[in-house]
Amino acid sequence: MDYKELLQKRAKQSKVYSSHQMIGLMIAEVLEDREHKALYIKLAKNEDSDKLLKLAKSVAEKKDVRNKGAYFMRTWQMENKRQKERENLRSK
Repeated sequence: MDYKELLQKRAKQSKVYSSHQMIGLMIAEVLEDREHKALYIKLAKNEDSDKLLKLAKSVAEKKDVRNKGAYFMRTWQMENKRQKERENLRSK
């Protein structure tokens, strides 16, 4: 194996430096959506990672969902919206 092949092999391997990166990659694996792993990493950094992972696992268990990534995002958005509405009602 020459140096160029070695670099190409290493580039394909995942490098995780923090916990939110690991959580984001786990979510991408669970949802079978490696294309959007950067999005999941960003979500895990800014949001409650346990809650996100639990939601991803519940979406993955649903057999009738074709696009698990899109379903996950829509469910997360609706849940966030409900939570903000509850917080607004409490503050009034």
